Amino acid sequence: MKFLRLIGLVLVTVLLGACASGPQIRTDFDPKADFSAYRSFAFVQPPATVQAGYTSFLTERLKSSVLAQMQSRGYVLNEQSPDLLINFYTQTRQRTDYIAPPPMPWGPYYYGYRFGYYSDWAGYAMPPEVIQYTEGILNIDLIDARRKQLVWEGISTSVINDLQQATSEASVANVVAAIFAKYPFRAGSNVPLKASERGSGK
Repeated sequence: MKFLRLIGLVLVTVLLGACASGPQIRTDFDPKADFSAYRSFAFVQPPATVQAGYTSFLTERLKSSVLAQMQSRGYVLNEQSPDLLINFYTQTRQRTDYIAPPPMPWGPYYYGYRFGYYSDWAGYAMPPEVIQYTEGILNIDLIDARRKQLVWEGISTSVINDLQQATSEASVANVVAAIFAKYPFRAGSNVPLKASERGSGK
């Protein structure tokens, strides 16, 4: 039974490690939006990450990374009359997962050696494992500035083992790039980019 429990813990560790190695990305967009009309952008003032009355390092890193991604796709920063407004929001939350014990891989006869000597007690079974971890979420919203309507959103979800490392300049840039790898358009175009072109913005 201890060996089975060890297998279960190894599987859970691998699962969480896979989540930590790369964010899970989801996107959605307004199919009625005319993306060919969007050529410029600016940031919502203040973005949703500014909650204490001042701009944090995280907000500055997000703005810098998003700026690079938008400009690489041909969009121009225009704070006076932008076509798109960009907002972002971050959240961390504690999660608890219950992992069911793995099935016994040796079949019902593995414990046959006990027969005639002793038996299991009633309800004998491995309990589920309780795994607690921190989940980090980043939302990036693209908003039609004229209509005040959300037209595209990218959401990153990942397991955070070290908050300081997760909010570092390099980590923020990587997560933002992963989100924009799912953004399918260039400035002034409704023609979706090929998947190979989205990561570089070419």
